[in-house]
Amino acid sequence: MNEGQASRWKQTMGQYVPPMALEPLFVFLTETNVVRMRVSRERSSKLGDYRCPQPRHQYHEISVNGNLNPYFFLWVLLHEMAHLETWKQHHNTVPPHGHEWQEAYRQLIVAYSGCFPEEIRPLLERYTRRIPLPRPLMQQIEERLRGCDEDYTPALTLAQLPEGSRFRLLQHPDRVFRSVAKRRTRWLCEEISTHRNYLVSGNAPVEQIG
Repeated sequence: MNEGQASRWKQTMGQYVPPMALEPLFVFLTETNVVRMRVSRERSSKLGDYRCPQPRHQYHEISVNGNLNPYFFLWVLLHEMAHLETWKQHHNTVPPHGHEWQEAYRQLIVAYSGCFPEEIRPLLERYTRRIPLPRPLMQQIEERLRGCDEDYTPALTLAQLPEGSRFRLLQHPDRVFRSVAKRRTRWLCEEISTHRNYLVSGNAPVEQIG
């Protein structure tokens, strides 16, 4: 990457991440690793994604939803970077969110903890003390990070609904779903009108019906 490309990369990413995180992210994503970084439109099914190198493209690919505030964007980006680190060491021989990934994520959060708001750092310290990473603390951190938006008001999420609930996704209010069963961090859901099944993130904001 030449000087002009590096400047454009930093100018673009600087719109999405906290200023203190920009330089170390540049090193990780462009120098230590060759990563195609994509800022995606808002997706109800996921906040971010990692794709390992394939025969048709010899690079890592990470996408993060562009509607997130800078601190939450960084949180999701570190999650995907941990997938990259895990793949480099183990390829596809370990579970996606198993011990190896959790350790990689823990180390990245520790390294970038100074980039998060000061009032959230004690939670990060508690979260990264041991493996397995405690899910209740993760949910608490994510709620606080969402609250860094000035106009944020807490929304009901799919994970908070009982199994079998009918709901609308706030991003797609014209479609009605029913939750069927939990699949790791996502829920198998049936769209009422088409009877088609979809996997929806438990973090998806929803409106419960009935």
